Amino acid sequence: MFFIYIYRIYETGREFNLDLLERQLPHEHMPSRARFSRVKTKSIQIEAPPLLVKLGSFTLDEKPDAVIFTAQAKIFDIGAISICLSYEQRSSDNNDLEEIGLRFSGQRGLDGIYDQTLKYLQKLLEPGLDSLEIDPHFYEDYTIYRITHPDQLPDPVPLLMGERIDFSEQMREQVLKNRLSYSQGDFAIITWDTALICELEDPSDLRDLIEFANVQLLELRYYDNVLNKQMDKMYDDIELAETKSRYRKMRHYRQIIGTRMQLIADITEVREKIENLIKITEDIYYARVYQTTLKVLRSDQWTASLNRKLEVIQQNYTLLSSEVNIQHSYYLEWIIIVLIALEFGFAILNTIF
Repeated sequence: MFFIYIYRIYETGREFNLDLLERQLPHEHMPSRARFSRVKTKSIQIEAPPLLVKLGSFTLDEKPDAVIFTAQAKIFDIGAISICLSYEQRSSDNNDLEEIGLRFSGQRGLDGIYDQTLKYLQKLLEPGLDSLEIDPHFYEDYTIYRITHPDQLPDPVPLLMGERIDFSEQMREQVLKNRLSYSQGDFAIITWDTALICELEDPSDLRDLIEFANVQLLELRYYDNVLNKQMDKMYDDIELAETKSRYRKMRHYRQIIGTRMQLIADITEVREKIENLIKITEDIYYARVYQTTLKVLRSDQWTASLNRKLEVIQQNYTLLSSEVNIQHSYYLEWIIIVLIALEFGFAILNTIF
């Protein structure tokens, strides 16, 4: 017996009221809050547990090898939507997992099903949302394989790499170096876009941890892209301001300062939410799996990129603020000079008349 879980995580660019959505979604889709089931409640803290929605079955109709996937979605309050296609095979042939896994390597041939599930979910959410736009081409993808016994897959490298070739020892070491175990009979191997979990009982908690890490990566990528666009616009706005008269330039500077100040506040708040999406406080094994996944996904590099862009925007904000303050001081000085001149003028006139 083996299982395949194929994820695509999308960003909507908005926040969700999960309580409201949970009440408004049809009951037949069993909307509920996702929970970790195998650990103590205080071991893993989630400020806003995502909303879990059952989407039903979808068939990849490639006769005679049609495959039926079960689909479900998770909606995160920060704006991410994760769609998971799961496949269960009760075959006793150990080669089947590798064959089916390689068939869908890199999520090959699954664009049609994801388009169906995404449109179906958008239709379900329409009554509770004014508008929901999702870019189907901007997403984070990940595949998790699960086996129940270690001897089911003597060589996991071809499955994890998505191709059947004679891998070098260096490559094998690179793929297998992030192997974690809790007991002698289980393990989890984490790679860039795939993972292999071996557990007799359903390790949904481990899958959820890996999913959370991918959600964080997507959010960091999305807001890094937002900052890229805002930085380009900021430089364009500054160049435009330089073509205007001194007064109009200062007025334009103040507009730039106002919008960038709001941007810095918004992105900083979002970054805090991303970093605190989930906290693992007591379970050592789960913490290792989660931190290893974040490390393999290189989320720290995206965090550093986000912080650098915020610093650049903050520096430009400071420079513009200084320029505006200097010009404001000049205006005040001239006003004072004019007032003093007027006072002398009135004094002279009083003396003459």
